[in-house]
Amino acid sequence: MRIGMPLSYSGGFKETVAGLRDYEKAGLDIVFVPEAYSFDAISQLGFIAARTERLEIASGILQIYTRTPTLTAMTAAGLDHVSDGRFTLGIGASGPQVIEGFHGQPYTAPLARTREIVEICRSVWRREEVVHEGRHYRIPLPPEQGTGLGRPLKLINRPVRARIPIVLAAIGPKNVALAAEIAEGWMPMFFHPERAAEVWGPALADGTARRDPALGALDVVASPPLAIGEDVRDLIDLARPQLALYIGGMGARGHNFYNDLARRYGYGSAAATIQDLYLSGRKDEAAAAVPAELLRATSLIGPASYVAERLGAFRNAGVTTLQVRPLAHSAAQRLSDVESLRAMAS
Repeated sequence: MRIGMPLSYSGGFKETVAGLRDYEKAGLDIVFVPEAYSFDAISQLGFIAARTERLEIASGILQIYTRTPTLTAMTAAGLDHVSDGRFTLGIGASGPQVIEGFHGQPYTAPLARTREIVEICRSVWRREEVVHEGRHYRIPLPPEQGTGLGRPLKLINRPVRARIPIVLAAIGPKNVALAAEIAEGWMPMFFHPERAAEVWGPALADGTARRDPALGALDVVASPPLAIGEDVRDLIDLARPQLALYIGGMGARGHNFYNDLARRYGYGSAAATIQDLYLSGRKDEAAAAVPAELLRATSLIGPASYVAERLGAFRNAGVTTLQVRPLAHSAAQRLSDVESLRAMAS
């Protein structure tokens, strides 16, 4: 099981990257850099590549609507080049709140677009002349849509790898099935080991049935908060605001993917309450309404023996990469917790 960690997209970036060298020595396998509506992830990933030696780097995630497919492919190949083959391309649809609200792009056909983008990226990395006749992307642009001067081109440089790993962020059944079919990895939110099979099992089986064996086994990336110790149980409350934000505030009533996920997990009443409170501006109350059971199930927080037990539950549910968020108050303890988890996972 790989141990990874996300980097915060707000503040103190250079200081955080300086500390990554210690995590690299402690056995951290991969670091994910998100891209919400803050600084772009690419410049930060390049910086990390230059400051580390062994650590894998990943976008976690790039939104599919914000770059052309070929630019996504070029960017991934460039990051793989400067990192000597350590890059993983994490992509996802995000949601209309960000895509339409910040980028001004219509949030349409996320599944079909994702499939086409993956096809185009792999064609670029193989240094083929890119010709794609899709519903959403046509390369070269047909004469009736442009000047008529476009012609098929291939990437000038030779990529370090002809197939860079792709991880899809997905929680809806159709999107999860797509990840299992076409991607090297799948990144769900708020992974609940005991209820994962019930919620995602059919979709994963559906996608896996169409999966190319050359892709290998699906890498399942879960993202639990982490704290190890006899006196850390109160730290679980630090995970409340994020859950409340996603379940309550990411989207509108009737159109919130994360609220839907909480309902599918069996927390329908709590999901409705969290959303009502959050959308009315009562964010602290929304956080307090997050069920303790859901917090515990999606976290790795407690004494070492308990964390080891929960680690086993994640492993038995199919998780192969843990993207943990260390919550300890001191930098030294956060580093120690990752080191301890690395030893448990080994």
